[in-house]
Amino acid sequence: MGPMEGLGRRRFLTILGAGAAGVSLPTLVAGCAPGGSGTGPAAGGSRPLSAAFYQAINDLDPHGASAVDEASLLANRQIYDTLVGRDGDKPAPRLATSWQQPDDKTWEFTLRDGVTFHDGTKLTSADVKASLDRLAKSDGPQKPLWSMIDTIEAPDPLTVRITTTAPLGTLLANLTLAFILPAARMGEAGFFRKPIGSGPFAVKSFTPSAQLLLEPAKSHWAGASKLPGLRLPYIPEASTRMTSLQNGEVDVTWIIPPDELKRLQGVDGLRIESEPGLNYFLTWFNCGREPFSDPRVRRALHHALDLKSIVSNLYGDAATVMDAPIPPAVFGHAPQQPYAYDPDLAKKELAEAGHADGIKTSLMWFKDTGPLATELAQSIISAWAKVGVIVEPQQIEKAAWIKRLTALDWDIELQVNTVTTGDADYTLGRLYTSEANRMGYKNKELDGILTEARTTSDQERRKSLYGRACEIIWRDAVGVFPAALAATYGLRSTVQQFVPVANSQPEFRAVTTS
Repeated sequence: MGPMEGLGRRRFLTILGAGAAGVSLPTLVAGCAPGGSGTGPAAGGSRPLSAAFYQAINDLDPHGASAVDEASLLANRQIYDTLVGRDGDKPAPRLATSWQQPDDKTWEFTLRDGVTFHDGTKLTSADVKASLDRLAKSDGPQKPLWSMIDTIEAPDPLTVRITTTAPLGTLLANLTLAFILPAARMGEAGFFRKPIGSGPFAVKSFTPSAQLLLEPAKSHWAGASKLPGLRLPYIPEASTRMTSLQNGEVDVTWIIPPDELKRLQGVDGLRIESEPGLNYFLTWFNCGREPFSDPRVRRALHHALDLKSIVSNLYGDAATVMDAPIPPAVFGHAPQQPYAYDPDLAKKELAEAGHADGIKTSLMWFKDTGPLATELAQSIISAWAKVGVIVEPQQIEKAAWIKRLTALDWDIELQVNTVTTGDADYTLGRLYTSEANRMGYKNKELDGILTEARTTSDQERRKSLYGRACEIIWRDAVGVFPAALAATYGLRSTVQQFVPVANSQPEFRAVTTS
């Protein structure tokens, strides 16, 4: 059992990443305070809290092409709100105070009264209906989650009724991603350059791929933020973010690679908080392209990787080697027997598949996909070279990577994925069906299992079905799943009431500074 698995979902405070170097770091590290530039939160408390993520916020349309990007979701959770949230493993009320099922295909939600958008207009069921209709009809990455919606009705201002074509056991989990917009304004030209929501923060200014500046909404159903503002700058380089955290230019940052955690040792006024994460690295094979259409080749490449050593050397205790195509913290995770590290067996299997003379192929990724992604790619490429698989490294820009990924114009690809809802359907049911065709892999048995898992409200049955889905995907070696990452946050000690979250999308409404 890995160090995170035994902890489940409960919050723990630690410094991760020290294990690789044999260094034991305290939870509260000591050293130097912010310089006298007046940039730190202690210098008056009138400047916005600065929270730096390693990915760029490109778009503020919560139903658009970037709807499942981590950076966009981070922004969306501050600006907009959803009917349902999550409290650990369970759904929790947000804009909806309660819900019920009159029958297995119908859900009725009672809305919170008195909620307003940032322009002061009242949020009603008409806004919820318009937003969910827009989301269900969109061609964005959330589309598979809403394919079973039949009708959305607003019988009165505080009631929403959703009817599905079949029982939908994932509806509450999916609704945690369904951000509500004002029906009267969401179609306006330029609306998403400075959008309006009902979240705790309103947009003050937005420069795509650079910075989002937010100010506290005048009111919020859970209480207005006490922060003077919230700044979300894009700082891709981990070393730069760590320097900014140390000198007080940044108050919160995440995800932090283990090598960067080491430099925080001895720095006064900082602390590290961590949560078992929903983020993980995956390396898909293009199963619709030779030679990866042959599962023997895919399994051989598994056997060529000493993932325990690779992950330990790169990440220490900040990551665990995965034993399924989804992380242990996800509902539906079922551990599988790891592929043994056996280069001789890998060579034998490649020869049996007709590749005794080796294979020439390529691996694509984009630099900011995750911590130490380039180093991870290089480690994998080096290991495969030892069994005669020569891989051309292709580190490309994210826009080009997305274009090639969706067009299946690649051999092997590396990325970080996030099971944002904490439910297996978000990843397995959205990405691994024949209809989705995200990696050229098609399996009718798996399709049936994933459909049944989505269309039953029996959560124990769903868990069992996802266990079977994990087994099939793992057995067929659709990809290599190197590491589940901890969600690790670095904070100035002046930051209070911050709650680390597994999905790397923290909410800042309740945060204060001292």
